[in-house]
Parts: sequence; C-alpha cells; structure tokens
Amino acid sequence: MTYVHTLKRIREDKTNYRKRAAILIGRHSFVTVKVSDQNVLTQVLKPTPTGDIVIASSHSRELVKQGWKGTLNNLPACYLTGMLLGKKALSKGVKNAILYIGKDHFTSRVAACMKGIVDGGVSMPISEESLPKQERITGQHIAEYAGTLKGNQEEYNSRFSAILKNGLSPEDYPSHFEEIKNRLAAGRAAEKPAPKKAEEKDEAPIPAHKEKKKEASAKEKVKLPKEKKEPKKKEAKEERRKEKKKTKGGKSKKK
Repeated sequence: MTYVHTLKRIREDKTNYRKRAAILIGRHSFVTVKVSDQNVLTQVLKPTPTGDIVIASSHSRELVKQGWKGTLNNLPACYLTGMLLGKKALSKGVKNAILYIGKDHFTSRVAACMKGIVDGGVSMPISEESLPKQERITGQHIAEYAGTLKGNQEEYNSRFSAILKNGLSPEDYPSHFEEIKNRLAAGRAAEKPAPKKAEEKDEAPIPAHKEKKKEASAKEKVKLPKEKKEPKKKEAKEERRKEKKKTKGGKSKKK
C-alpha cells in the first residue's frame, strides 16, 4: 500500500483548496461571514502571496452604536451588518467582491448578509432565488410570532426578554429595522448627548498647579519685551563709548 499525504487543514475539514486556488488565480477581493450563537462577523479581504489582508470588517456589536435594539445574530442583524460592511468597503475603494465561505454551509443568514453588502454598494455575484424573502429580512416574521404569543404573557416575556430589556417591542421590529437601515444608508450615527455648555465649563474650579503655570507663563510674556530691549541698550552704550574715544583722540592731537 502507498501512503498519500494530505494537508492538515483538509484532514480537519477546514479549507477547500479548490475554492482557495480559484480566488488566488482570479485575484478577487473576497467576503467571509461568520455567524456565532450571539453575533455576526463579516470581513472583506484581499489575497496576497504572503497572506490575506483585511481591508474592512464589521461586527454586529457595532449596530448597537447605531441605535439597534434587536438581537445581534438574526436575519435583520445579518443584513444590517452586511450593509455596514458594504459602506466601509466602498469607502476603501472596493467595488467588487466574491463570497468565500470555505467548508461552511451557505445559510439564509449568510445570504441576508450578502444582500446587505450588495445594498451597501459592493457588487457581488448573487442569485435572487438564494436570498431570503424581504419580509424575513425586515423582521416581519418576528412581529407576527410575537402577536401569536401575546395571549401568554409569561411565554412572551421569556422569548423576547433581551429585546424587551433594550426597550424594543417585538411587534415594532419592521419599523425599527427600517429606521436603522435608513440611518446606515445616509451614513448618520446615532444621536449622542449634547455637550456641556461653555458656562458650565467656566464654573469648574481650576487646580492650583494649573494656576501657577498660567502665572509663570504670564510673567515670561511680560519679560520678553524687556529682554528684546537689552541688546539695543548695549549697542547705544557702545556707540557712546566710541564717540567719547574719538573726541578724546581729537583733543590730544590739537595739543
């Protein structure tokens, strides 16, 4: 029998080298999508001979900064995370990319993320048949399911405890999704608390060591003009001295 050596990543079922070779030969920027039990991570990478370079990345936790109150790994969150990645990639000059999932399975959440990237401005080869329905992307199915559980308050609270804690009613999922989508499309960040007024800042007490520094700097500023005048005084004294010497020399010659 002959021994056939196989690469470790093939034995561990981690890398599809045929897909990998096609990406390297085509020199395409590619997108990876990783969906965990709680979050979604997407990246745009560029293959190089020395390794892959990450051009842009987005995590579903970034949606919280945009005001997102829903779950961070469902279909709406996947779509919004993909849209955020598309905006970032477009700003870095990436206009075309392909999907690379390696040995992972192509699921509806990966498809929702792809649609978000395309809507974010990056062109990707994608089949409309493989995409989830728009109702599911907007979270309409979540709102409908919440309506069926409305009669059983205990079940309703346990199922949606996380988003209820964030202040979002599951029946408002579609409208909340559209709000965050429009915010990402417009490139706006969530509203932040207004800064304190200048009057309030002036009222704050100034530490003693800062006051001493200010006094010292003020004294230095006052001294500067005097220091500039000193060289002029020296020059005037020297001129007077020379004139005296000349006058003395003239008198001695007359004698």
